Amino acid sequence: MKYLIILILSIGLVSCAGMREEIKYDVNGQEHIGYYAAPNGSSLKPGIIIVHEWWGHNEYVRKRARQLSKMGYHALALDMYGEGKNTSHPKDAKKFAMMSMKDPALAKKRFEKALEVLKSKEGVDSNKIGAIGYCFGGAVVLNMARAGLPLDAVVSFHGSLKTKKKANKGDIKGKVLVLNGAEDPMVTQAEIKSFKSEMRKAQVSYEFINYPGAVHAFTNPGATAIGNKYDLPVAYHKESDLSSWKTMEDFLKVELR
Repeated sequence: MKYLIILILSIGLVSCAGMREEIKYDVNGQEHIGYYAAPNGSSLKPGIIIVHEWWGHNEYVRKRARQLSKMGYHALALDMYGEGKNTSHPKDAKKFAMMSMKDPALAKKRFEKALEVLKSKEGVDSNKIGAIGYCFGGAVVLNMARAGLPLDAVVSFHGSLKTKKKANKGDIKGKVLVLNGAEDPMVTQAEIKSFKSEMRKAQVSYEFINYPGAVHAFTNPGATAIGNKYDLPVAYHKESDLSSWKTMEDFLKVELR
């Protein structure tokens, strides 16, 4: 009887938390490792792709997937480097990111495969799909939107705004939200001006928010220690982290309703 009660309680805890699982999928013959977090309940709910920072697929992006699932979304943290590669050293991170950016066709394939995997999950409303990204990942989701992928809502957290292929009218299917650190030296005023001009010319519905006092990677609690260790202009900014997440939450509620 005791074991039956333990089993019932365990099942209840799993149901309450929703499914969490590591997912392996293939792109161009290479294994990729993603992380899927499902919301509680059985009704159709929107899906969201999450793209990691230049460090690669790590625990931070998985934590964000779990947060989104608790908000009622099917969340898939993808792998943009393959084989689940990640690092804690900026030299390796820069190398990984540059390799990805140099092959936009492969980057698109990786993103599209993750979309396919997400949409295949039971309970995902394939007509309501969003994407969020951090730093390197912010640039990725913006570029995937520019490439015409069917994304209803796109959110970039302290991501690069530069692109080799600007959006034309009709390219971006959904609305765009950019959450930027006002003191971020990695995103220049010229780049911000160019991005806003691009969005206006392409007739994209977008919102751009600057957070005073915030620099690059302001949403990552581990950023300050990394910045100090490697002399990088990155730091956590709690107020901006919480505010930007709430802004994203409200944005997704409207665009993926």
